[in-house]
Amino acid sequence: KSCQKPVDKYIEYDPVIILINAVLCKAQAYRHILFNTKINIHGKLCIFCLLCEAYLRWLQLQDSSQNTDPDDLIRYAKEWDFYRMFGIASLEQTSFLLGIFITLWWMRPEMLKTKSDFILLLKALLLSSYGKLLLIPAVIWEHDYTPLCLAFIKVFVLISNSQAIRVTLNLNRMLPWLAIIFGLILENGVVCLFQKIGWDV
Repeated sequence: KSCQKPVDKYIEYDPVIILINAVLCKAQAYRHILFNTKINIHGKLCIFCLLCEAYLRWLQLQDSSQNTDPDDLIRYAKEWDFYRMFGIASLEQTSFLLGIFITLWWMRPEMLKTKSDFILLLKALLLSSYGKLLLIPAVIWEHDYTPLCLAFIKVFVLISNSQAIRVTLNLNRMLPWLAIIFGLILENGVVCLFQKIGWDV
């Protein structure tokens, strides 16, 4: 009714095929997942992705400050660094999403008129960040190309976010990327702020 097109073809597809098409960032697969399924794992997926990101940062922090002394009683306190990394990752994610919402609301206020529009876009952005789960295998199978893998994962997540915005708000390609760039600027501003106050990010 809203898109004036035939019924969603993915209704007859196997979930594995739908998942593969979503990994390939096909707009039709995103549309099917967002509008024609009852997936309700947005919050859990967001928390798990933040845990993955916090673990990666915590591991890098541990590598830079290795202490091999077995009598070091303070080593257990290093777990608090993990919680600190989780808090920083959460603030960065929040600022990234806030940047996207501010840009879209400023450029196209008619698109985000109601609370349900905001919630749908938030759910779409959280679901499309599933690529962050690849951080764990990238860390487990550590090799010389790990920084390159992490950069590819970041690009993949941004492409997925762009598709989610396009599908949710029925936009062209330009505006979602503009919103994502502004979100990245805001996120990097938060990173710079943490570095200025002396926190390892």
